[in-house]
Amino acid sequence: MTDTYRTLAGRGEADFTVQGSEFLGHAAPVTDVAAAEAFVDEVRDAYTDATHNVPAYRVRADPLREWSSDADEPSGSAGKPALNVLQGEELQNVAVVVTRYYGGTKLGVGGLARAYSKAVKLAVEDAGIVTERPHERFTVVVEYDDSGTVRGLLESAGVAFEATYEAEVTFDVRVPVAEAPALRDRIRSATSGRARIDGEFDD
Repeated sequence: MTDTYRTLAGRGEADFTVQGSEFLGHAAPVTDVAAAEAFVDEVRDAYTDATHNVPAYRVRADPLREWSSDADEPSGSAGKPALNVLQGEELQNVAVVVTRYYGGTKLGVGGLARAYSKAVKLAVEDAGIVTERPHERFTVVVEYDDSGTVRGLLESAGVAFEATYEAEVTFDVRVPVAEAPALRDRIRSATSGRARIDGEFDD
């Protein structure tokens, strides 16, 4: 999956009241299903006294992973409306949770659907939407003699990396997927094949 995609710039929140019920929207960018579920758990743990914590997420995979839950609200009144907002905005690698404190007045399926949709929309607006390029990470391990060459290559390529200097030098590299093969080839060439390159995975 090398194409660009829409996701969130950061975390976002929203808070409003409908007929006495308070709705809190929470949205976050995530890297995979595990991160999405961790965010859902984080919000649930923070609002254990809430009447409902309604989650939804869309995560890049092959095929795309989509999930939502009504969290004991009437069927179709909460999780699906929350997920529909993410689908409508064509967002990926995003997780949301809408927290509800019941205010004593039943809103009906339509009223709930509107409130849960609004909470997600506002939280997404608060977070901001960005277009992201898929990245992958890999490590480069070299002797000290080659470390300056590799660091120079990475700096000239403008990619993110962290270097750890121990018995050998390890570079943890994050690079756009489309650029990764050529960068690895340049590193191998510049070090005459002495660099060990491991651990390719997407994010």
